[in-house]
Amino acid sequence: MRRRSFLALTALAAFTVTGCGGGQGNVGSLEFTAPLHIPPVLDPAPGPDGVKRFPLRLQEGRAEMRPGKPVGTWGINGDYLGPTLRAKRGDRVAMNVTNTLGEASTLHWHGMRLPAKMDGGPHQMINPGDTWSPEWTVDQPAATTWYHPHPHGQTARHVYRGLAGMFLIDDDKDVALPRTYGTDDIPLVIQDKKFKDDGELNDNTGGTFGILGDHILVNGTYGPYFQVTTTNARFRVLNGSNARVYDIGFADDRTFHVVGGDGGLLEKPVPVRRFQISPGERVEIVAGFQPGEQVLLKSFDGDSDIGSGDFDLIKFTAAERLKPSAGLPGRLADLAPPAKPTKTRTFRLGGSNINSRNMDMTRIDEVVAAGASEIWELDNVTYSHNFHIHEVVFRVLDIDGEQPPEHLRGPKDTVFVPSGTKVRLAVEFGRHTDPKTPYMYHCHILKHEDQGMMGQFVIVPPGTEDHTSRTVSMSGHGH
Repeated sequence: MRRRSFLALTALAAFTVTGCGGGQGNVGSLEFTAPLHIPPVLDPAPGPDGVKRFPLRLQEGRAEMRPGKPVGTWGINGDYLGPTLRAKRGDRVAMNVTNTLGEASTLHWHGMRLPAKMDGGPHQMINPGDTWSPEWTVDQPAATTWYHPHPHGQTARHVYRGLAGMFLIDDDKDVALPRTYGTDDIPLVIQDKKFKDDGELNDNTGGTFGILGDHILVNGTYGPYFQVTTTNARFRVLNGSNARVYDIGFADDRTFHVVGGDGGLLEKPVPVRRFQISPGERVEIVAGFQPGEQVLLKSFDGDSDIGSGDFDLIKFTAAERLKPSAGLPGRLADLAPPAKPTKTRTFRLGGSNINSRNMDMTRIDEVVAAGASEIWELDNVTYSHNFHIHEVVFRVLDIDGEQPPEHLRGPKDTVFVPSGTKVRLAVEFGRHTDPKTPYMYHCHILKHEDQGMMGQFVIVPPGTEDHTSRTVSMSGHGH
């Protein structure tokens, strides 16, 4: 994945990243004395009506992001970040989201396939003191999804302050992967932070990409270590940062295996030494360990123009005696090839717009038939972006005409689009129809999203596309 116009934009990228913490690193500065915080699991039993109800509270708090230096934060059911939600395919779930903040927000279920009114985008605002209770049936394969706010124009600040968490989906297909949460199945929410002179969070979104912090937290932990107790461990890596792109691998350059991406498992484990992950993406990996060893997981100084620099992320310390893990299966999932597309749409990614238009909450940009399979062409004519589509699952067909790396060929919902690059996606749309309530597609560099790099689409019954209104009525939206 190389950018055709990288050289032409090098000066711009260097200028805008410098001063935002982008070119710095932290190698050798961490002592790794803090045990990795493992977010608690919220997996309620179904009630008498068969519905699993998740109580979620958006609240202010204070968290010690650096030793002895508590700062003001936001969290969900706690001071910073939120619990790991867990549900199984076929579960009926209801989220009771209460907003105790001093301003309106939302919760978007990133990667979840669900009706538009339950999506938690900018049309489902939750006012202070109100409770929003979306309900749906989980109907998708096992995957690592996540949740975060999506208020138009304020998403970057709300996520940066701490409103985010993982949402794990299980299914009945038994795959021999590590699965004991907190022991050999570990969430890793990676975020970068900046701090003011008084120690509080610096949420200044200046520069081309917005916040690029020089301090890295994993699950909200600064300088974390984790004790490995099994010969294999599974790590669910989420880039929860606002903008920074990470190039992740182990300090000793060992080989490990990618087993899943945004939308679920790959067909088979793919051996790699590094993987790139942009904001909003998830990558599941399985790594092997030897008794008594210590090794760092790092982000290397890669070729992205968003957040260069070497960063140590977390130290893994293996116990002197490790419990043997099952071997990696040769096959993980049966992935059907993309269906034959019925339509192709092109999206030109500008500096902070799509197809030369900024986001308009009242405008429907695209109308899609339920169950459609389409090709979406992303043509990035400026500095790097990435692209997320709500509700759907897609496969990356090609990057500048070439097949993507093997570990990027599985089901996804977010893709990195380097500067000057064309990416083609085979997009599969769901069957929840609503001609009046839109889903979003947007850059997941959160400053770009807030500036208007976002569009709206509705899913409608086949044959009604030409008769669907292109205007969203704002009455009745919000809570």
